[in-house]
Amino acid sequence: MDSLSTGRVAHTLHRLFNEAEQADRALMEQFINVEEPEQLIADTLAEHFAEERRDLRGFYHGYADNFLNVAPEYGRFLYQCVRARKAQRIVEFGTSMGISTIYLATALRDMGGGQLIGTELEAGKAARARANLEAAGLADLVEIRVGDARETLVDVGGAVDLVLLDGAFSLYLPVLKLLEPHLTPGTPILAENAFDHDNEYLAYVRDPANGYLSQSIPISAGRGNEFTVLTR
Repeated sequence: MDSLSTGRVAHTLHRLFNEAEQADRALMEQFINVEEPEQLIADTLAEHFAEERRDLRGFYHGYADNFLNVAPEYGRFLYQCVRARKAQRIVEFGTSMGISTIYLATALRDMGGGQLIGTELEAGKAARARANLEAAGLADLVEIRVGDARETLVDVGGAVDLVLLDGAFSLYLPVLKLLEPHLTPGTPILAENAFDHDNEYLAYVRDPANGYLSQSIPISAGRGNEFTVLTR
């Protein structure tokens, strides 16, 4: 059974991808048709990390109307990972408007249920995500917590079967370490925008001494997607 292609889920995703294209077009165009895109990405990342550390809330408030969403092919991959893991409890760092949340929650629904704990810094985005989940018929599976993930994810209620990191870049490693006591061998950790540029998160998960096996994956090429599995 796959609920992605028909009904309320499919209708909601189609609408949201259209809205996202309009909302994020100007932002995405910054990286199109430039002579040195890799250097632009590196410079942008360095600037983002610095601004996040200076004023996390203020920095991301500037993106309050942007979706910054996963691509459809990556959403389908998320769905597949949940089904393959037979996940019952999922944590998503960086809910935004809820597109990735819908893919994750749909997989839970198609397996009979479960719990998805999302966290979002922007209250306005969280409200829109809740409305979108309601439209897709998935709201009963998802709890979206508003605030800094280092506070909202202190208590996740038990073992976590899958983690999606898609929020503030500089918090990937602190959030992972916060969740580590709740992870078990085989838990997949998926990170979007984990670009290989002075990235302490990648250094940590790619070091076998820390108990992970990790590598970049070509799905949605250029998006810095990292697939990690806990091995200890």
